[in-house]
Amino acid sequence: MVQVCVNGARGAADGAVVPMSPAAMAQSAAEAVSAGASDIHVHPKSPCGQDTLSSKAVAATLEAIRARVSVPVGVTTGAWAEPHPAARAERVRSWTVLPDHASVNWHEPGAEEVAAALLDRGIGVEAGIWSDTEGAARFAASPLAPRVLRVLAEVMDTSARTAQESARALLADLGTHHGRPVLLHGVEGGTWPVLRLAGRLGLATRIGLEDTLVLPGGERAVSNSELVAEGLVQYEAARRLP
Repeated sequence: MVQVCVNGARGAADGAVVPMSPAAMAQSAAEAVSAGASDIHVHPKSPCGQDTLSSKAVAATLEAIRARVSVPVGVTTGAWAEPHPAARAERVRSWTVLPDHASVNWHEPGAEEVAAALLDRGIGVEAGIWSDTEGAARFAASPLAPRVLRVLAEVMDTSARTAQESARALLADLGTHHGRPVLLHGVEGGTWPVLRLAGRLGLATRIGLEDTLVLPGGERAVSNSELVAEGLVQYEAARRLP
């Protein structure tokens, strides 16, 4: 499975290529699915371009994307979109249109409460485990671990030189006792090396403008679909390595 991460917390300063409105997100998601993406992760935006968990923004984003594609669509619940844990869980309870899944960063305060609110509403939980945080240890001790949809092994090392090593360390910290599928991805300079490692290991991965704005050679990407197409090439090439 290759998930497209459509926009992330990026904003206008990152260029017009990053989709911000529901219509632009839907167009970008549709093109990415045509290029081979089989799952979508998106950050709904407020009118001023900030990540938001508001029911209105989540509904508008999901409805626009689902009018264009039939693959699963997930959203963020990052603490930067709603810092107070109780308010974040209440936002989830207020949603009128439900995503197929939502990511929960396990190192953030209130992660268990937010995940429980999602599960209570029948929304799949992607357990976001960031490298160099307490996320892996907290997830290992969580009674909710066996109930999540998948684990996102999120390598925050932005160095192309060391990101694969950091990825292997994170996977070792996570172990396999949770019994859930793992999606491995990197960010910025670590994006492409970690994607290739995911291919080598046969793990799901993701690619898109949330994680990187550039292609493997350093050229600026023009769209999510371009990143997905190249990501599939890189992934399959890595799988074929002896």
